[in-house]
Amino acid sequence: MSTRLYPLYQKGNPQLRVFLSNFWMKLVRPEHKQPPNVVQFHCSMEMTRYDIKNYLEKIYNVKSTQVNTRIVLGKTREEPGKGYVIKDDDYKVAYVVLPKDEKFEFPNLFPESAEKEKLDHDKALDEVRKNHQKYLEKNSDRPGLPGWFSF
Repeated sequence: MSTRLYPLYQKGNPQLRVFLSNFWMKLVRPEHKQPPNVVQFHCSMEMTRYDIKNYLEKIYNVKSTQVNTRIVLGKTREEPGKGYVIKDDDYKVAYVVLPKDEKFEFPNLFPESAEKEKLDHDKALDEVRKNHQKYLEKNSDRPGLPGWFSF
């Protein structure tokens, strides 16, 4: 099932065959707790359970024992100020069950940077606290004056 146009074969030329799928799949972190051998994907609305299973086996060499799908309807909302209704796109969610002996854990892509960010955030927060305390001490003997009226 492809709508892409391939180059025409002409006698004497090598035949160019590039088969690209029109399907797409996106690995997502599940909202609710799931068993360790269940993986959740958002996928193309045209994909069936068999397409999902074949896609994972042929392209990524991932064996699956069961595939369940459901369609999530997009939210409808009124555009503020304009008065018309907008509906988000629908999407399909696929729950792929791996064999019992396999388990999937989401990779931690940036472990060092997350710790460094936390340390930097804590350091900046401490500095803000110290500056605020200095400000309060400086203006403690002048009650009733606004904060902008200071030296």
